[in-house]
Amino acid sequence: MPRKELRVELLSVTPNALSLIYAAFRQCYHAGFVADMWPRLLSGEISREKQAEFVRSVLESGHDSPVEHVLFTFAIEGISRACSHQLVRHRIASYSQQSQRYVDASDMDYILPPAIAKLPEARARFESFMAEVQAAYRDLKLILESGGRGAKAKEDARFVLPQAAETKIVVSMNCRALHHFFELRCCNRAQWEIRALAERMLELCRQSLPAIFESAGAKCERLGYCPESPKFACGKYPTKDAS
Repeated sequence: MPRKELRVELLSVTPNALSLIYAAFRQCYHAGFVADMWPRLLSGEISREKQAEFVRSVLESGHDSPVEHVLFTFAIEGISRACSHQLVRHRIASYSQQSQRYVDASDMDYILPPAIAKLPEARARFESFMAEVQAAYRDLKLILESGGRGAKAKEDARFVLPQAAETKIVVSMNCRALHHFFELRCCNRAQWEIRALAERMLELCRQSLPAIFESAGAKCERLGYCPESPKFACGKYPTKDAS
């Protein structure tokens, strides 16, 4: 039952992502049919630099709906159930999460919060409780199996598992949903675990599609001020109503 570390891998990005976004933007302002332009985009006749420059300029105007045509899919491990409960609140996304009903948690991995890890007394109590949980899960699973639940014993034994239990999940979001996700979850006020996840995902997005994600991140980074009230601001940027 070891502590688990965050790992994020980018599985897939919509092919020809920049050209697709460029074509979608151009169709909004172009009298012709962008399908006729498509071969020129793929061949490089319209350079990627020109495509990126056009996309950046339109995004700066506030028009961002065409970026929804491009989808990113991530494989994520080393997050807690507490983190995944926050993640799945983002509605414009698709999720496929490891099931505690079907996957045996007898050797459950867990996430150790840094604030607990740095205090020896807190860490010892936390790890002791994780061991207690694992023992209770195994005992219940064995008792239920002996009592006739068979393979279904896991679905009842899982009720003792904590929010610290590690989970794995596949997540797909379009670029617009990702921008919104990063605005909220890269903020200093976001909970530490989902902020670490968002920052790792953003790093991968910037590497893959810089024209779309180079300016992504916490909302204050784009605005130049904190949209929160002074009571909730972290202090990195002045609030909008600061005198």
